[in-house]
Amino acid sequence: MRNGWGQALTGKVVLITGAAGGIGRALAAAFARESVRLVLLDRSAEPLHALAAQLQPITQVAAHACDLNDDAAVAQLVETLRASHGRVDVLLNNAGAEYPTPLADDAPDAMARWSRLLDNNVTSMVRLTRALLPLLPAGGSIINQSSIWGRSAVADFSAYVASKHAVIGLTRALAWELAPRGLRVNAVCPGWIRTDAALASLQAMAAKEGRSAQAIERELLARQAIPRWLEPADIAGVYLFLASEDARCLTGQSLVASHGEVMA
Repeated sequence: MRNGWGQALTGKVVLITGAAGGIGRALAAAFARESVRLVLLDRSAEPLHALAAQLQPITQVAAHACDLNDDAAVAQLVETLRASHGRVDVLLNNAGAEYPTPLADDAPDAMARWSRLLDNNVTSMVRLTRALLPLLPAGGSIINQSSIWGRSAVADFSAYVASKHAVIGLTRALAWELAPRGLRVNAVCPGWIRTDAALASLQAMAAKEGRSAQAIERELLARQAIPRWLEPADIAGVYLFLASEDARCLTGQSLVASHGEVMA
């Protein structure tokens, strides 16, 4: 099967982290339709293996429950992939977390929660990419998950905002560093996508302001040129494009998919 840009992804080894979540599931389904060899990672084993079972009739799928904050687990994963697949052509660093971290939070674990979010959203991405370098061939594509909040900001989510800005900086630095290896590195910055994490953030913002979630939702959507929620499947084409040879001129870029909320 060929994708919408006429470039073959068939047979490419595509690794997706955070595959059991909303965006990850949509990406897995989209790449499966391109007849790639999927490698799906997530910490949550049960939904991960259920997703793999759903996609098995479409394409070849391997699923591995893995904590990307665990050095030993990541090293073991890479050795498993070396033996089973030999290479990873496309790495989609999608895994991450999202929750409020208000600066005035005086809970005893406030700083631990702040650091944990940075670890989940940035350090784990570096850990996996670094470990996979020997398996990433020339012509490969690395796609990192950022956010519109990596191009803007919002109160009370400082750790998440900082992490997503860091992903963009990391993407630019690695684009330079990995270019001699023939690797492209880009980021995607999704807007308000209807996922459990986004809905939880919406509820947290409403609670902080003492207003209804519906009122906050109306304000958020009004900031978009197209004022409606994105669904996870709506942005899959951006990743398919960046994974393909049609994006061979792009590296170090952060593409925004936000219905026009951020235009830059």
